[in-house]
Amino acid sequence: MFARPEVAVLPVAGLSTRNLPATKAMHKGFLCLNNLPIIQYAVDACAEAGVKEIIFIYSDDTSRAMYENYFSPKKELEERLLRQDKLELWEALKKTVPAGVKFSFARQSEPKGNGHAVLCAKEIIGNRDFIVMWVDDVYVCRGKGILSQLSEVYERCGGIIENIIEFPKEQLSRYGVLTGAVKEGNIVSASGVIEKPKIEQIESPYASMGPYILPNLILDILPEVQKGSNGEINLTDAINLAAHRGTPLKGVLAAAERYDCGTNEELAKSNIRLSIRENKVLYEEAVRTVKELDGEL
Repeated sequence: MFARPEVAVLPVAGLSTRNLPATKAMHKGFLCLNNLPIIQYAVDACAEAGVKEIIFIYSDDTSRAMYENYFSPKKELEERLLRQDKLELWEALKKTVPAGVKFSFARQSEPKGNGHAVLCAKEIIGNRDFIVMWVDDVYVCRGKGILSQLSEVYERCGGIIENIIEFPKEQLSRYGVLTGAVKEGNIVSASGVIEKPKIEQIESPYASMGPYILPNLILDILPEVQKGSNGEINLTDAINLAAHRGTPLKGVLAAAERYDCGTNEELAKSNIRLSIRENKVLYEEAVRTVKELDGEL
């Protein structure tokens, strides 16, 4: 048995140009999905899985201050809400800061890729195995959280554990794709992963999406990784190198709904999908709006 990791890395550096103009003044982590900042979904997933320390990888002091401020208790505001008998808002505010979780920060001074961002947390991670989660990919689960699902597999198998999704072949060139894949139930064992392959290089329908649970040795491999075709150091390439050197690599087809928040268009779609799933009033409003639009065509 392997002990589930208790430290997670959340890369939040970068300019977030795909979400402009909102990200001119704030980090994309504070864009909202169904009335919650998308960073909250990642932090809640970590807390639900038993993570004790979350490391934010930031690029500038302004963005760091946003995260420090948001994930700090606000006693005066809490007391005011209680005095005004606004219990629902008080409960929502209290939930933003999960109990027992420490928040740490590491700076990525240059945009050298997501692999380099993870490497910036090496000193804080120390000799621990760790989780990496992309904040603009939100996973909503009706049962166990996505990190809990991955952690259960990690506890049995160790090695590299990652969330994967099955896509049609024509869509896979956008992602890292598992190679040498063998499926058993909802777990896929693989010999490697290739980042954004050409169509003729695609060997399986399984895209490497993250989150990831990674052995500490990844931090020793990352400095060896050459820049990819995007001119950056990619975490996927370090995972592939570790797998080729004998570290077991398993993908999990997790029971989760994915909500892509990486662009304004995808965020808008995700807000529609999740909001009408979660709120009957909004669902009814959506149905009424669609009928009105159909009548105008």
